[in-house]
Amino acid sequence: MKEIRHITCIRCPMGCALTVEITDGVVSKVEGNLCKRGVEYAKTECINPVRTLTTTVKVQNGAPLAVRSREPLPKDSLFRCMEVLKGVTVTAPVVAGAVIIPDICGTGVDIIASTSA
Repeated sequence: MKEIRHITCIRCPMGCALTVEITDGVVSKVEGNLCKRGVEYAKTECINPVRTLTTTVKVQNGAPLAVRSREPLPKDSLFRCMEVLKGVTVTAPVVAGAVIIPDICGTGVDIIASTSA
């Protein structure tokens, strides 16, 4: 089975309009990219899209703490992860890079502090 998708690459400032051909669940052709990063992006975005999650969590008696995923998460897990983070409250002090939630939602990816609090 063949499928054609039209996506915009976000790996560099060029924003290339990509035409991606997917055959039997595998990217078989990518057109429109001006650099090799476009091909890599098309393969990931069309087969297993991922995103870096950035948000905040509550700090007991303090301003919210910026947190992020240490690595990109599967796109389809973002809402589940946000639900978990919505209920998290940490106690200061917290050092930037500290693990706030290890292996969030069984993804194998840690949520870490982006800043110190």
